[in-house]
Amino acid sequence: MRKRNFILKLELLVASVVVALGIFTVLPTKTNASSYKDDLITKDQLTIGLEGTYKPYSYRSNGKLTGFEVDLGKALAKQLGVKVKFVPTKWDSLIAGVGSSKYDVVLNNITQTPERKKVYIFSNPYIYSRYALISAKNNKISSLKEVKNKKFAEGTGTNNEILAKKYKAKIVSSGDFATSLSLIRQGRVAGTINAAEAYYAYAKTNKVSDLHFKDLSKQVKPVKISALLNKKNKKLQGRINKALKTLRNDGTLKKLSKKYFGSDITKQP
Repeated sequence: MRKRNFILKLELLVASVVVALGIFTVLPTKTNASSYKDDLITKDQLTIGLEGTYKPYSYRSNGKLTGFEVDLGKALAKQLGVKVKFVPTKWDSLIAGVGSSKYDVVLNNITQTPERKKVYIFSNPYIYSRYALISAKNNKISSLKEVKNKKFAEGTGTNNEILAKKYKAKIVSSGDFATSLSLIRQGRVAGTINAAEAYYAYAKTNKVSDLHFKDLSKQVKPVKISALLNKKNKKLQGRINKALKTLRNDGTLKKLSKKYFGSDITKQP
């Protein structure tokens, strides 16, 4: 009888441990199902930082914010099942705003660089941007080798500035694309290294006959453009990657690319 009671007590103890362990393993799984939303600054809202002055990525048309990355942001929010809010910010403080939780993600033609990867995390690429060298038509510059010791208008901390510095250009800070072109026309700088897509979009509605354009695709590989996030928001990063995959597979990315850039630049060259 004592032996039987001992076995019964032992079985009850084992059952209790199994139940306790079962509860322990189930709870985290239930929490993880929607935990990417816990990374958001505002519940059920994806807050996106961008410049709003860089056509065709994000800009204002008749006072309304529009552009490739604006439409992409809306599509991502829809995939995530949340609202979207855009926070236009000057380039100089745009990336730092992710670290200070001013917004959840930056969509602003951001290039993946080793330096940025030390501080932030990136989504998978959504487009591949081509570099271009723009100068005055009466003072053409067609090669990166010609950049040395010449003044170039570049945004502080941009991948364009990094490339210009690599080829020993003297940097003149410029806040946006149109300003850079104005500096070229005024003779204050020799040129600018920028995105070929930005030039094509500008040329649609502005005179460019006084400018010289050189596509640098044969000199420099196109770069990966991705969403930038705070390093702690890895669950949100994973969910955005899943959304981007859906938008790529259903043709949304390609459609937006053709709408704003005139061609499909969503595939790796």
